[in-house]
Amino acid sequence: MSGEAAFIATLRGLASHPAARGLADDCAVLEVGGETLILTHDMMVEGVHWLAGQDPADVAWKLLATNLSDLAAKGAEPIGVLLGYSLAADNARFAEGLGEALAHFGVALFGGDTVRNPGAQTVGLTALGRATCHPVPSRSGARTGDSVWITGPVGAAMLGFEALSAGIAAGTEAYRRPVPRLAEGRALAPLVTAMMDVSDGLLLDAARMAQASGVCLSLDPARIPLPASLPPGRAREALRWGDDYELLFTLPPGIKPPCPAHCIGAVLPREEVPLLLGGSPPEGPLGYEHC
Repeated sequence: MSGEAAFIATLRGLASHPAARGLADDCAVLEVGGETLILTHDMMVEGVHWLAGQDPADVAWKLLATNLSDLAAKGAEPIGVLLGYSLAADNARFAEGLGEALAHFGVALFGGDTVRNPGAQTVGLTALGRATCHPVPSRSGARTGDSVWITGPVGAAMLGFEALSAGIAAGTEAYRRPVPRLAEGRALAPLVTAMMDVSDGLLLDAARMAQASGVCLSLDPARIPLPASLPPGRAREALRWGDDYELLFTLPPGIKPPCPAHCIGAVLPREEVPLLLGGSPPEGPLGYEHC
């Protein structure tokens, strides 16, 4: 178990409120006065989640988009956000990008906090949404016999990161300014048995869904969509790289998605491993973990 996973396992002993869902999901689901609220919080660190010297407006966009992607996986309608921000050299440019993203996605800024720290810049966002269907989808509902789907290709963010690192602007949009699948999430929520966004790599997130559901996800590598620009031989990296923010979901037999999506596998009974790729357990790291 990684250091990150071990720490989260420790926190589960503290997260006893039903809204926390045992910390087995990306969001909290809180019932308040007849309304179901969806809450999530994501952080980003310079040099880890964005390149040093990258446009702060892009950092602001990505910070909002990654949090909204968690809401999308719950079929939620975004309401507003709280910002946690460590001051940097170009705060005005960050604010400009945040305003652009808030307007684009129709989300309000409710408040937050600012600090100054001497190390790498760290930013965080708490997003609040409203459930659009009940029950609210989780990672843990996949059942044997379901089909496994994804809304779009994986690997575009990896290629965008590499281009940006090389000083090339073209083809970097998927990395700099991802687009959360909010409309798709709302359309899918009443139908799926399980759903989550792909942020840490398709294989790692699929394994997490399988573990939460107590099943095995069997993926067909030939059916997993990849960018047309992906060089031959790099599919293995694309399945593990992350930052794609597509929706990974399972559907009962005979149900088809109401939005564009790709069927990439099936849900099997859980045996020794939670994930199969081409009929065998994938080798090596499955995706990105902090430690």
